[in-house]
Amino acid sequence: MVDEIVKNNFETATDGVQAYHNYFGTPTHDDRIWFELLTVGVFQVGLSWKVAASKIPVLRQQMAGMVIEKVAQFDEMDVERLQKESDMIRNSRKIRATIQNARAIQAIQAEYGSFSAYLWAFVDGQPQLLDSQMTGVSDKSAPISTQLAKDLKKRQFKFVGPVVTHLFMLAGGLIQIIDED
Repeated sequence: MVDEIVKNNFETATDGVQAYHNYFGTPTHDDRIWFELLTVGVFQVGLSWKVAASKIPVLRQQMAGMVIEKVAQFDEMDVERLQKESDMIRNSRKIRATIQNARAIQAIQAEYGSFSAYLWAFVDGQPQLLDSQMTGVSDKSAPISTQLAKDLKKRQFKFVGPVVTHLFMLAGGLIQIIDED
């Protein structure tokens, strides 16, 4: 019940920063939410997370409610339209990456049944606790996020380097960093 309330609050929020902040770290099994979290990561590259998260309501409004099946159908006319929207982050590479990522998610859904099932398989179905003192673990990367980033790239995802993927995994609750100090 609590998960459903948090999910509903995230999906209906008009303040993207607050919604993202409130949802961050909550384990999700909803493909559309995963797509939104990934898209925030894509648009965050070169910007702050707050700038990217603040655009969640705009992304929903301008990108067909962030419905994966609809975004996957976008074409160059849609890219041009989005670049003209004053409230959008109008980077054509990021817009095209989001469209390509929707298509890549569809391929994973066909193979695994859902994008969520694919993602949770990387952590054996349970949030993975990472000790901040472990070799290779920081607030920006971990071996598991590098592994997922490589697999996403093989599956034709764009803008999914280890840092973006690490933050994506943290945001959706796949991994949690604990500080033993």
